[in-house]
Amino acid sequence: MHAVIVDCAIYREGRRTEGPPDFSDALAEARSAQDRFLWIGLHEPTEQEFARVTSEFSLHPLAVEDSLSAHQRPKLEVYEDSLFVVLKPVVYEPKSDTVTTGELMIFVGDSFVVTVRHGEGAPLAAVRARLESDPQLLAHGPTSVLYAVSDAVVDHYMEVAAELQTDLEELEAEVFAPQGGDAKGTAGRIYTFKRQVLEFRRATGPLAQPMQRLASPGLPFVHEHAQPFFRDVGDHLTRANEQVDSLDRLLSDILSAHLAQMGVRQNDDMRKISAWAAMAAVPTMVAGVYGMNFENMPELKWWWAYYAVLLLMVVCEFGLYRLFKRRGWL
Repeated sequence: MHAVIVDCAIYREGRRTEGPPDFSDALAEARSAQDRFLWIGLHEPTEQEFARVTSEFSLHPLAVEDSLSAHQRPKLEVYEDSLFVVLKPVVYEPKSDTVTTGELMIFVGDSFVVTVRHGEGAPLAAVRARLESDPQLLAHGPTSVLYAVSDAVVDHYMEVAAELQTDLEELEAEVFAPQGGDAKGTAGRIYTFKRQVLEFRRATGPLAQPMQRLASPGLPFVHEHAQPFFRDVGDHLTRANEQVDSLDRLLSDILSAHLAQMGVRQNDDMRKISAWAAMAAVPTMVAGVYGMNFENMPELKWWWAYYAVLLLMVVCEFGLYRLFKRRGWL
């Protein structure tokens, strides 16, 4: 069990205190006074490892099932003994230009917070350290942990959106470059980028409704004065969703422009092929009429006719070349 417990601490009046090493005893101590609560953090527990936590904290079996399966949308569920929140932290890999998502489940009760993290994204050590440096905020109990974690996840959305915006500008410059880049490679990059944005949208979009509920009064296990803080998180989330929508629209526009450029290039290629075919048709036609069945050509034994026909071919070819060049076909 200790392998999956990242951290476990009792907080009294916003300050970390030493408690019993066993989290069952620590929970009992946290429930002994109103100014205390227990925060236990777990990383990818198994069903057997999480069974004792479920029993001690009286967690709802449906919420436990969701926290173990780790394939949930962002959501908020209210149960009799706890509040269950699912967040999807997003991680941007600059080397591969990819977006990956993890999962973060938060159980909030009257005197405890249980966080269950899946994946390597959004470690909570920095959030815990920031909270412990602000006892005034931490004194508001488990709600302060829920707010701080949500705020950190949403703020990171903004950072990832800024990174994606930079990548999009580079892709846009590549598409609209004079040469247009490699057509096949550029189209593949655009589709890959759209998949990254879609993955990002799956994390940010469904979280809007839970944030609205947290910003509304009357929600159990949430401090009565916490609504303005969650409204602020909701505002940041709205900005992140707007950026995601903007990225998706721009990608669609860039893809349409790229496909249009490919169509224009194909038309140019077809015109060039047609022009060269027309130029090749003239000597073919002349040679087909006179063939090589006559001596000196064209009206039998005219010694200068052979050279006249060659000159006619050259003049026709030059005239066609000038005509196609002037019209932009060559």
